[in-house]
Amino acid sequence: MTAIAAATAALADAAFGGDPQGGSSRFACRPRFSPLSPCRSAPPRGPPVPPPGLPGAYEAAADALVGLAADALGMGRFGVSARLLERARAIATPEGSRQAIRLSWVSAELAMVQGHGATAVEHARRGVDAAAGHPSTRHAVKSDVVLAAALCSAGDIDAAREVADAALLATEKSGLIPLRWALACVLSDIGSATHDAAQISEIRDLSADTVRRRGGVWAGA
Repeated sequence: MTAIAAATAALADAAFGGDPQGGSSRFACRPRFSPLSPCRSAPPRGPPVPPPGLPGAYEAAADALVGLAADALGMGRFGVSARLLERARAIATPEGSRQAIRLSWVSAELAMVQGHGATAVEHARRGVDAAAGHPSTRHAVKSDVVLAAALCSAGDIDAAREVADAALLATEKSGLIPLRWALACVLSDIGSATHDAAQISEIRDLSADTVRRRGGVWAGA
């Protein structure tokens, strides 16, 4: 269970931004979403219908819904998060789009915190497939981080270790420090096939220090 807890905490801090607090991460906007409370008993509604002729309107709507779902998840409002994700899925966005990738991430994380490991892996693999056609290296690596965590939650530790080790190498090459920290947190619990425990601890601590030196603030710190 410690691996699952570490994976979930790591994902929370490395979620959607370039620093640990991460822009649209699930802690970043916590005070703003008290208006979500009425959603607890509200009946399901259809997807939002943006004004016609507005370029990118559907993508923007999907982005907003996924961001709200991530924040609801961070507040423990799993039902609200699930309903927002369903509305996001109802919006037609391209398979390899950023919106589709982020939808897979948050869907996987929701499944993880609810104890649905197999479902989390399904969502995470969809994210990996979608990210394969996306130009962002960060989205590809983050999708592997989510998959490693999902595999942990499903109890497939060997597969999680393989994915996490490969992604850790990718973060070294690309300089994705917050994701490097997240992976080191996961590997510190499940063990690495390519680094010993002391090396993983050093990577984790150095990554955290680098983020602080660059002005990042850990969520909850």
